[in-house]
Amino acid sequence: MTVLMAAGVVIGGALAGCGGAAPAPAPVPTPTSPASAAPAPPKKPPTMAPGPAGRTPVFERRPTGGGAAAKDAAEKVVALTFDADMTADQGPRAKAGERFDNPELIALLRRLKVPSTVFMTGRWAEEYPAQAKGIGTDDLFEVANHSYSHYAFTADCYGLPVVAKDAMTRDVERAFSAFRQAGARNVVPYFRFPGGCYDDAALRALGPANVTAVQWDVVSGDAFATDAGAVAEQVLDGVRPGSLVVMHCTRSAAPVTAEAISRIVPELRKRGYRFVKVSELMEG
Repeated sequence: MTVLMAAGVVIGGALAGCGGAAPAPAPVPTPTSPASAAPAPPKKPPTMAPGPAGRTPVFERRPTGGGAAAKDAAEKVVALTFDADMTADQGPRAKAGERFDNPELIALLRRLKVPSTVFMTGRWAEEYPAQAKGIGTDDLFEVANHSYSHYAFTADCYGLPVVAKDAMTRDVERAFSAFRQAGARNVVPYFRFPGGCYDDAALRALGPANVTAVQWDVVSGDAFATDAGAVAEQVLDGVRPGSLVVMHCTRSAAPVTAEAISRIVPELRKRGYRFVKVSELMEG
């Protein structure tokens, strides 16, 4: 950006002849204020290069390099991720009062100032559009894709219905469309397979979606858990520099997650860890 600054110009008076007075110096112009900075363009989230034959790449944690010394010297960062799950056929259960959201958890993350990545299904964004917009316009968070339907991308995945191979890319694109319709702005090109289940055929089929698949190296165990202390202990035992933790943002399926977070966050900070979104973790 070029900033133009008016220079002060002083015109010296000429020597007067025959007793004439020198002309008064010209007034010095007041420097102008620098032009207002144009807003910087949004930073493009990092992604991984496609694998062989265009396969979708998979990210699990920040690599620390080889050897114990490199591991000890690695920056103490950790990414907490939360899956906002809702399958395409769970609308009747939501109408009957089942809660697939967890606004108390999101409020806690805001109070604790924990940058986080929320992997959201398109169906969840449709059911809770105000919450999807609130998360997706808050710079503390980024919204990633957890499919539209939360159906499996492989067979035998926790009993989930299976998406046909030729429909996988459309399912992912439909989720991104749901985020846009809800008003989410901080959306990143990352995708998490429902149930974490994938195979080589799924990676090939999903190539046209141009996303980086994001897995994890620390399983919180919060799904269907009733003991927040056990969830916290499992996370604290598993976290290492560069770790990526999977948790959930669904009250009906993960009722103690917020309580576990209230224990996890202070302890990890006490140990010197800094919380980052997946996009920052991937930069390293």
